Amino acid sequence: MDVLVKIFGEGKDLNAFQMSSRGAAVFLIALLLIRISGRRSFGVRGPLDNIITITLGAVLSRAIVGASPFIPVIITCFVIVALHRGVAWLITSHNIFAKLIQGEKILLYEKGRFIEQNMKRAQLNHEDLMQGVRKSALTEDLSTILKVYIERNGEITTVKKEE
Repeated sequence: MDVLVKIFGEGKDLNAFQMSSRGAAVFLIALLLIRISGRRSFGVRGPLDNIITITLGAVLSRAIVGASPFIPVIITCFVIVALHRGVAWLITSHNIFAKLIQGEKILLYEKGRFIEQNMKRAQLNHEDLMQGVRKSALTEDLSTILKVYIERNGEITTVKKEE
């Protein structure tokens, strides 16, 4: 036990070696947590997925700097990952949970007209929409665009007219 205390320290009075040892351990634990959490947590980038990124970063940092006891921090992270997996399973298994947790896509533009009510609901102005059109459709010519949506993850996507 004394060896572990020498390597990882106790409390907030950590030297550079102990903090580095904690950092390396947290790095390896974070890799394990990410593997358990699944690809969606760092790939899809919806609100649910951002929550796990933020909370894991905040909680794991406490273990590195000794602000909280190491083992309870790691257990808490496993609980957060388990909750994420559970909520992700609910979203993929039940449409009602997907709509409740992630929301729905919002139609912003269709057949040559902006849908102002939906743009206000999405808190977007015309330039925000045009930025998304330029990025996703690589054009500023709205005559080639059939529909524009803001997706559940906040990304603006376009559907081009068929030629």
